[in-house]
Amino acid sequence: MSLSVTVLEVPARFDEAERRVRWIEKRLASRSPGDVVVLPETCLTGYVSPTGDFNLSRFAEPLEGRQLASLRSIATTFGTTVIGPIIERDGPHCFNSEVVVTPAGAVLAHYRKRHPWMPETWATAGALPFPVFELRGLRCTLAVCFDVHFLAEEAATVLREVDVLFFPSAWVDDAGDARPGYLTPLAQQFEVTIVNANWGVGTPRVPGQGGSMIVSPSGAILARTKSRSTRLDVRLDVRLD
Repeated sequence: MSLSVTVLEVPARFDEAERRVRWIEKRLASRSPGDVVVLPETCLTGYVSPTGDFNLSRFAEPLEGRQLASLRSIATTFGTTVIGPIIERDGPHCFNSEVVVTPAGAVLAHYRKRHPWMPETWATAGALPFPVFELRGLRCTLAVCFDVHFLAEEAATVLREVDVLFFPSAWVDDAGDARPGYLTPLAQQFEVTIVNANWGVGTPRVPGQGGSMIVSPSGAILARTKSRSTRLDVRLDVRLD
C-alpha cells in the first residue's frame, strides 16, 4: 500500500490564526499536496506567546467552530485529508485536540492530547481512545507531543494494529533533539511508520523547533526537514502482512 504525505512545518506565531491559514494555503498552492497533509500541534493559534504566555484557553471553542472550519476549507479546497489542531472547549474543560478531516470535509477522527506538558496548565488531560482510521488502505492512529512518553504502555494494543502513527508536536528541547531517541525505538517495537510534524522556527524562537521527520518501522529516518525548509513530501510504501 502507498500513501503520499505532505508535512507542513508551520513557523511559530501567536494569535495569528488567519495568517497561519493563509500561510498553509499558499504553501499547498505552490505544489499539489499528497493524500494527507499533517500540521504541527497548536499551529493555528501558536503554542506560546513571545512573552512566555502558554495559556491558550482564550482560543478554546467548541469542536464545530472556526478552527475546524479552517481545516475543512483547506481539506476541501486542495482535495486532501488534513490532520490539524483545535484548541477545544467542552463545557468547563479545554483540550489540546487534533482532528482528521477528509477531502469532503467530514471529521474522520478526533483525539484529545492525553498528557499536556507541564506549562499546559490550561489543558485538561484527554480521555478519548486512540483513534484508528484508514487512509488509502493503511490503518492509522495519532498522538500528540508529550504523549510519546506513555505510548508504549497506553497505546500498545492500537500500535500493534496500525501501519502509521501521525505525531504532531511543538517540541521543546534545551539539550538538543531527543525525538529520535523516543521515536526510533517506538517505531521498531511496534513496526509502525511515524510521521512527525513539528512546529517551525518562528516567534518566539524556542529550542526544539524544526526537524519534522518520517521514521520507518526499522527505526531509520526516511526524511527530515532541513534548515529553512518548511515542507516535506514523502511517499510511504508500507508492506502489509
